[in-house]
Amino acid sequence: MSTVPAILALADGTVFKGTAIGAVGHTVGEVVFNTAMTGYQEILTDPSYTKQIVTLTYPHIGNVGANSEDAESGAVFASGLIIRDLPLLHSNFRAEVSLSDYLKANNTVAIADIDTRKLTRILREGGAQAGCIMAGDIDEARAIELAKGFGSMAGQDLAQVVSCEAAYKWTTREWRLGAGYTEQTEPRYHVVAYDFGVKHNILRMLAERGCKLTVVPAKTPACDVLALNPHGVFLSNGPGDPEPCDYAITAIREILETRTPVFGICLGHQLLGLAAGGKTSKMKFGHHGANHPVQDLDSGRVMITSQNHGFQVDETSLPANVRITHRSLFDGTVQGIALTDRPAFSFQGHPEASPGPNDVAYLFDRFITAMDEQA
Repeated sequence: MSTVPAILALADGTVFKGTAIGAVGHTVGEVVFNTAMTGYQEILTDPSYTKQIVTLTYPHIGNVGANSEDAESGAVFASGLIIRDLPLLHSNFRAEVSLSDYLKANNTVAIADIDTRKLTRILREGGAQAGCIMAGDIDEARAIELAKGFGSMAGQDLAQVVSCEAAYKWTTREWRLGAGYTEQTEPRYHVVAYDFGVKHNILRMLAERGCKLTVVPAKTPACDVLALNPHGVFLSNGPGDPEPCDYAITAIREILETRTPVFGICLGHQLLGLAAGGKTSKMKFGHHGANHPVQDLDSGRVMITSQNHGFQVDETSLPANVRITHRSLFDGTVQGIALTDRPAFSFQGHPEASPGPNDVAYLFDRFITAMDEQA
């Protein structure tokens, strides 16, 4: 086990002392807490966590190691990781490396052996705040200074930062035990997916349902997307504040005018709300976890969902042609919307899970139905 010292310094001056379990150095970002019990590798590689340091509230993290199949992107995007305890051993038939070795290989600064319950209470009561993990040569005053200098996630357009540089095709389907990932053979639909920080499992679930995917950069104009003659357009998850993404909002408005079916997730949900005429706002500490109850207002069904967002669509700002379809049972915030005059809808949480339950996977089927009806 590592004996390299590390600290976590918050912008309010609070300092936690622990042990380094990743790269030596320092990192800064917005400190958030995630209540998922599993899926730490998927969380680390979710581009939506760009410029965020993730605190996992479950005490034992690293039990199953890490592998090459569970990444949700091509890199670790979280700015850092905070956990209570790193097990001495990891054990899983799919494991290839330990969590600590995975963090070091991806140059990710991380800390263990701190009171994550105390940290979570601070974030719940005071809201998410900037922090700095410093591993190796420790300078508490410098760490606090770095945390204070980070600022806020509000106003940061990060979608274009994490997006792909050029369009590409995606044909890989969902993972199956004994087979791994398989390739699509006979697609029925052509879907253009905007990459605002897209998770791979979203693309896999669309491919599984017969969608031939063209993934395009975040700043792709609507005319270029429509020139591809898609059956539908998908708006992906992603990091940062949705309001500065004026390029995306403009493109979505133009696509909506053509009555092309549109489906958005997470940041894509917020951007659809903005394109429809609504507003968004920063939440106190956001929703991050895999155990959040959400109600489908059309069916009355309550689902357990995966969540990762720090901004929300403001319900009172939505125009008359936008109806609320899903609501969080934690705090009542908007979790889903649908346009009444266009084949467009969105969901705030993550129906593709990874990690998390699959209760909301039916929304992908709803997107397929929308494309069938427009054909």
